[in-house]
Amino acid sequence: MIGGMDEALHSKDVARSAISGGPKYPEFPGCHPVRISRAEIRTWEGRIEFWDADTEIAMVCEPTTWYHEVPGQRLAMLARMIAAVRGAQIEAAGSSDLLLRNARREWWRIMQPDQMLFLNQQEAEPEALAVEVGIDRLPDVVLEVDNTTDVRRGKLGLYEAWGFGEVWVEVPEHPAPGRPASLRPGLTIHLVSEGGFRQAQVSRAFPGWSAAEIHTALNEPVLSVEAVAALRRVGRAMGEAEGTGPEDDPFLRAERAEGRAEGIARGQIEMLQTVVAQVFESRGLTATPAILKHIERLNGVSPAAVTQAAPTCRDAEDFMRKLAIKA
Repeated sequence: MIGGMDEALHSKDVARSAISGGPKYPEFPGCHPVRISRAEIRTWEGRIEFWDADTEIAMVCEPTTWYHEVPGQRLAMLARMIAAVRGAQIEAAGSSDLLLRNARREWWRIMQPDQMLFLNQQEAEPEALAVEVGIDRLPDVVLEVDNTTDVRRGKLGLYEAWGFGEVWVEVPEHPAPGRPASLRPGLTIHLVSEGGFRQAQVSRAFPGWSAAEIHTALNEPVLSVEAVAALRRVGRAMGEAEGTGPEDDPFLRAERAEGRAEGIARGQIEMLQTVVAQVFESRGLTATPAILKHIERLNGVSPAAVTQAAPTCRDAEDFMRKLAIKA
């Protein structure tokens, strides 16, 4: 696959011409060139940063290490939490191909992000195998993870030239071996504007979610109370704008229904325990803690049976016998 690569890329100018189509002379630091033919790219399953049909050269960067892959997977998880509170699904499409065709409608250039999110799940699925620039709806957010790479020197400019609206660049707290000293931990939000991308402190796609909050949530081993509060705040803000909420999410709706049912059942048990204790006291009997605890085991026994047994039983043992409860 890599044979003859030195000849194909005999100068920096040749390498630069292979990745034109956006900013002038974009670079892919931390990557190495791999030849992938036009025929091979259609069934290529490996990860690439960029592919160019004119030279049939792909830029391949760091391997899929823990350091690189975790932020993208965590973003998908965080988006699911926001979506549940919002009441509308968010589609996480991972590193699916982003395709740009030439004037002859041939495959021309391809990029793969580290994660991409579509806020409208129903509009996310592309017409073909890749998300096609100019044809399909572009993702609302693209995430790039820089550990041994630096998307600012090339890939970010391509996203800008291709018309993407919001790109997040994450430099994780825990560095991969070989991370350049110039990369400092943090997340940068790039938003499209009239003059091109501009840096912002807060997301446009996820209203109120700040770059600092996103970075923290992507790097915490266990989500903090503050991070969860931010996710709920963002989800509620999105839902209020769209007229949806947690009850519109099937999973949360089922959880809430189960919680309400458990609450009702718990309330009924506590009420029965109070009634039995009062009836026993009025009859000069003792409703021991063991008796009250056994009431919690009355699955399938009606409250009426309990209230009928309490006034007529001879003692605590007779009470449990009437209700078929074994001590």
